Amino acid sequence: MSKTLILASSSPRRQELLNLVNQPFTIRKPDVDESQIETEDPVEKVKQLAILKGRNVPINHDDEIILSADTVVSYQNSIFEKPKDRHEAYNMIKALSDDTHEVYTGFMIRSKDEELVHVEKTEVQFWPLSEEEIEQYIDTNDPYDKAGAYGIQSLGALFVKQIIGDYYNVVGLPISRVIKEFKKFK
Repeated sequence: MSKTLILASSSPRRQELLNLVNQPFTIRKPDVDESQIETEDPVEKVKQLAILKGRNVPINHDDEIILSADTVVSYQNSIFEKPKDRHEAYNMIKALSDDTHEVYTGFMIRSKDEELVHVEKTEVQFWPLSEEEIEQYIDTNDPYDKAGAYGIQSLGALFVKQIIGDYYNVVGLPISRVIKEFKKFK
């Protein structure tokens, strides 16, 4: 019996990554209140959010496998999620300038019979950024739908001096790990 992957996410980047590796999928958006996960531990936060989203989406057929995920940026014991406004986006990028931060993505793969939860960590170092560079980037409106207020796969790539770990994890899904784990599900 072939497996049907159900992506429990509305993230266009996660959809792009699954398409990149030619993995067919269907989207079922979870309906959850993410604010109920209040932990400030980034590993626990992405793990709990992935579980919350993944368990919210029903398995309608025996061949369905649910994939859910969540990504946050962590810097000096603070979690940077999607910025609410220009001021918050500016402050996030300014804080990350000329320093190293961590990006955590938690994902859950779930079938009728089993669940797997994994958290991937990637370290990202930014170049020193001028106020003008930050303002110009924010003017593009790119930061607003991204954890940490930048997209490594778009103009935010210009900020990155070094990355240690999985690039695609920073985009929103450690795709090679996800596919390896997905293939183990029967």
